[in-house]
Amino acid sequence: MTKSSAASISPAVTAEIAKKYFDALIEHDVEAAVACWLPGGRENVRGQVDTTAPDGVRDFLNGIFTPFPDFAFEVLEVTVEEDRAAVRWKATGSFSGGSFQGIEPTGAKIELEGVDVLIVRDGLIVENNAYADGMTIARQLGLLPPDGSKADNGMKGAFNARTKLMGKLSAGAPEQIAEGVWVIRGGFPGKTMNVYLVRDGDGVMLFDAGVKSMAPALTIAAGQLGGITRVVLGHSHADHRGTAALLGAPVFCHPDEVADAEGDAGEHYFKIELLNPLGRKLMPKLLASWDAGPVKISGTLEEGDEIAGFKVIHLPGHAPGLIGLWRESDRFVLASDCFYTLDPQTGMKGHTRVPHSAFNLDTEMARASIRKLAALEPATAWAGHTDPLTGDVRAQLEHAAATT
Repeated sequence: MTKSSAASISPAVTAEIAKKYFDALIEHDVEAAVACWLPGGRENVRGQVDTTAPDGVRDFLNGIFTPFPDFAFEVLEVTVEEDRAAVRWKATGSFSGGSFQGIEPTGAKIELEGVDVLIVRDGLIVENNAYADGMTIARQLGLLPPDGSKADNGMKGAFNARTKLMGKLSAGAPEQIAEGVWVIRGGFPGKTMNVYLVRDGDGVMLFDAGVKSMAPALTIAAGQLGGITRVVLGHSHADHRGTAALLGAPVFCHPDEVADAEGDAGEHYFKIELLNPLGRKLMPKLLASWDAGPVKISGTLEEGDEIAGFKVIHLPGHAPGLIGLWRESDRFVLASDCFYTLDPQTGMKGHTRVPHSAFNLDTEMARASIRKLAALEPATAWAGHTDPLTGDVRAQLEHAAATT
């Protein structure tokens, strides 16, 4: 509905229908309440039910009034604007009738408040968006222990312990590795996946997105640093786009990486047969477990572009659109998988090397990109996995390109 057509609706009609509907609810007159609805109208009680009139609404209301025979509505406040009526209500009742959402009657007393936002068209309700405190209902019914009770504190303690354990298994705490740059190491086993948080205005930009088990840790760490402004994929393999679809932030990559980021994460050029027998068996399962799936790309970055104080460098070979971020002021580079410092089949750390040919688009192109990176003479080079290169970084990179 356009603003002009909405403006033609009489708020008095909307208020009248809202009153008629809640009068029927107060009287437990289900058929009179259903008669206020346009057939096909949507009843959406957040977290409980999403159904349509007339049958769905009828079943929903009977599902309240039967288990709570004395269910009583009290309208506290009504706010009407054109075709919308926001009704704030209070309800009380005793759980003494039939079962409620699979729960047998307990005799428990309930008391809660909520809001229904009715949308009225042509004198009938076409949509209702209702909000109630589900946790309060669960506590009052006895599904959850009373707030602050010994049982409640024990349950929260067990939940927090599990959360901390899973967090430690999936990702570590952020470590500051340069001015305005932090790394979070994650993945199981070994925490060999690196995701970088780069100061970006009031928040942080993620460079690479790790594996999907890292999503909670990344969200928490980024939130403490101002929130995620955007995600930049060094490339789109499963262990680098893994959380991107879960973070709710715009995602950027090189133009040559868009198809794979929005598609199969580059698996169409993988040569899994080049791995050892164990790797051939396990790697497809690991790739699937790491990845939250394709991600919509919001924009692209090319060689020479500036972002968050870094310059984009194109380093193709391992992936067609692999990019790194270069900061000349401190000769610091985030290189994604331009080079490896681990064996991907075992997760064991080791010398600098060309990425494994099983995962490369073009291994000789990958060697050339390592030499391109070496020519910048970085002071520190962080890759997509494990530890950084320091010291004579150029020599280490050139040796890797020539010998591995």
